[in-house]
Parts: sequence; structure tokens; C-alpha cells
Amino acid sequence: MTICTESAPVPTNARTHERRAGREFVLEIVFRPLARLLAPLFLRARISPPAIVLANTAAGILAAAVLVRGELVLAALLLQLKTLLDNTDGQLARISGRVTLTGRYLDTEADLVVNAAVFAALGYATGRPWLAFVAFLATTLVLAADFNVSELYREVRGEAKQPPAPLGGRVEQVLGRVYGAVFAPQDHAVRAFSARRFERVSAGESSDEAVILAYNDRITVKVLANFGLSTQLAILGLCLVLDSPVAYLWLTLGTLAVLPLLQMRRERLAHRALER
Repeated sequence: MTICTESAPVPTNARTHERRAGREFVLEIVFRPLARLLAPLFLRARISPPAIVLANTAAGILAAAVLVRGELVLAALLLQLKTLLDNTDGQLARISGRVTLTGRYLDTEADLVVNAAVFAALGYATGRPWLAFVAFLATTLVLAADFNVSELYREVRGEAKQPPAPLGGRVEQVLGRVYGAVFAPQDHAVRAFSARRFERVSAGESSDEAVILAYNDRITVKVLANFGLSTQLAILGLCLVLDSPVAYLWLTLGTLAVLPLLQMRRERLAHRALER
């Protein structure tokens, strides 16, 4: 068994809202049940999953636009609509048998576009563009950590990955290149850091299964899962309703501060496993 390599996940692992190792409670309790209700309706209406992705992207961009205009409550509602549609497109793809790499790439890249627009709007609305920019970078790093830690948790336990999705055409190739240019470096950096820290803490026992499992612990996965995008936008919506968008920017930086604490915990668990 190996902990990880320094290479980024293969493209078929494009970040989606499919069920991963940790439960994101806002997603599981609110948005996923609603998405299960909506998906069959869209299926009967013959609406394609990519169309839903474009709709959720439009909702997110519109939320950013109304946020700039100071319409905070409307922006909050549009962000929750974006999250609902964002989870519905995956449900629709699965029940319609139309899970493709094109859809996965489009979904992941659309989320990044919306995040950038929303944080830019927050910078304008709060008059603190640099704080918003740093918060955007923090969110991007936290989401990368969430995705990769979850994937590593599954990999070291031998849990089956998704089978490769059907190949597409030129659009998929373009989206794949964008994914590789934007997300692959993030994934590579997170995995490389995790691997280096593990090699250091394992003291030459990097093949010890108990140490590997201890280092890739479930609590870390659960905590990071609840820093996911659905939760982030739900909290942002609440902050907007309370007329406190600046509070969200500081909360975002707070989630980043949790990462080194989780890493220290993982290393302590590995140390304990070595001593047994």
C-alpha cells in the first residue's frame, strides 16, 4: 500500500459534487434531497445536464452582479439557487446515464468562474478588494485540500474509483486542457506536500499500513468536507442576509487557519501509530 504520489489525480477525478468520503452536512440535509426531487423533473423535460451547469453558473454570476448593486438578500437567494442547481446537474447526469468528462470539467470550471465573480463582487461591495482577493485564494486552497484529502483517504483504503467516463470531442479536450492548467497544479501541490510530510513523519516506515491509515484519518476528511462549496455559499448567504459580507471574508480566512491544525493532528496520529 502507498500513501500517495506527487502526481495530480487523473482527469477522470475532476472535482464534482458526487458523494465522497466525508459528509457535507448542509449538502446532505438540504441540497441533495432537493436535487433528487428536481432531477426527475428535468429528465422528463429533456433538459440536459450541461444546460443545468450553465443555469447554475448564470445564477452565480447574477448573484455577483446584484451583490455589486447592494441587493444582498437577492444575492443570497441566488447563491442558494446556484448550489441547488449545481447539485442537481450531477443527479440528472447519473439518472439519465449521461455522465461525461465534458460535464465534469464544465461543472468544476464553472464553479471557479462563479467563485472569482462572487469574491470580486464582495471586494467591491465591502470596499476591501485585497481582503476579498486573499479570501478567494484561501477558499481555492481549502477546496483543493478537501478534494485531495478525501481522494487520498479512499485510495489508501482501496475504495473503488469511478470508471472512466465516455470520451468526448473538441469541447471536452479544451475543457480538459483548462482543467489541467488550473486545477492539476493545485492537486499536485496538495498531494506533494502531504507525501513529503508523511515521509518525514514516518521515519522510513512509509509502507506500514497502520501508519498510512492513521495519517489519512477520517476526522480530517469530515472536517474538510464541511468546508465544501455548498457550505461556503450557505454561510455567505447567511452573512449577506445579516448585512455582514465582511464577516464571511474573515470566516473564509479562518477555514484556511484550520488546515495546519489538521495537518499537525494527522502527523501526531502517524507518530502514535509508529510507536505501537
